[in-house]
Amino acid sequence: MRYIITLTPAPDAKPADPNAPFDEALFVAHMKYNEEMFEAGVLVGSEGLSPSQKSAHVLVSGSKRTVVDGPFAETKELVGGFYLLEVESLAEAVEWARKYPGGFGGDEVLEIRPLTGVGDLPPHLVDLIRKAAPTWSASFEKRR
Repeated sequence: MRYIITLTPAPDAKPADPNAPFDEALFVAHMKYNEEMFEAGVLVGSEGLSPSQKSAHVLVSGSKRTVVDGPFAETKELVGGFYLLEVESLAEAVEWARKYPGGFGGDEVLEIRPLTGVGDLPPHLVDLIRKAAPTWSASFEKRR
């Protein structure tokens, strides 16, 4: 199964000090964590996300689309990065999350959620996916 682990600041975390010195040892610990998961064959993807100053929201309301450029005021809920893992179970994903070396500048919450797989959907939706997106659906159906 595939799981996404997202990183957000803990509810009571103080904002990171933008002037704090770069923590090279922690950065290296993160890279070693990535390497360990990659070598174990469970890491599908991992990225940090740029600050909200470089982002946008697209608000969807019926047929209307409104674009709002960052930065965004409420940063406590912004996702700072993610890990995409392919493992056998939620318990295994939790074990990998427990090895996370820690956040840069504050406490974080790691949320672990399973990605929807073909086996999670009713057959009639799988048929609709095949008809609407035949090329993509072939790759979707190959996933565990």
